[in-house]
Amino acid sequence: MGLLDILLGRTKPVAPDLDQLFALPSAAVTLQAAAGFTPTGTGAVCFATVEGSAFEQTHREVQALLDADTDRSGPPVELRRDDYGYSWLVSARSPEQLPELVNDLHAVNSAMEINGFGPQLLCSLAAFTDDGGRRLAMVYLYKRGTFYPFAPLPGAAERRDNALELQVKAALGNELRIEQDLGRWFPVWGAPGL
Repeated sequence: MGLLDILLGRTKPVAPDLDQLFALPSAAVTLQAAAGFTPTGTGAVCFATVEGSAFEQTHREVQALLDADTDRSGPPVELRRDDYGYSWLVSARSPEQLPELVNDLHAVNSAMEINGFGPQLLCSLAAFTDDGGRRLAMVYLYKRGTFYPFAPLPGAAERRDNALELQVKAALGNELRIEQDLGRWFPVWGAPGL
């Protein structure tokens, strides 16, 4: 960062740190103890929709990589598009396989980054639920290298449980690198598996 950047108030963007994803399984233990949420086994990687043969090749490589896992049953990665025009690569595991799910998310992110699709990556999430049926996602912001909780309220209206999100922020503050700017806690309405 140069003197001109400092004078103009420009900051250097935080480099993505995909290894932060590996802190999620231990944070899940704290999340269960503090708020009663357990993993659903579903996770997804969101990115700006990409067309073309290069992306199709990357998708096939990710599919082949995750197909090689003999512990997996069913389709390893499913490509979906949401109502907002974003694409999601969705991985489904059994609820007790959160470490394996995190490996899947890391592999998808890494493959896209290595193949030149890093700028299109937006976020990754792992879904959780409690005994009362409340839903929660721990969302990893790719470009910030931070997590935040997203808790949609049940029903058709797009509303969030802000109190629960702040409770989870407080509970996991020592476990995960939590995004401190609440303005960046974007809602992920329609996220697959949530």
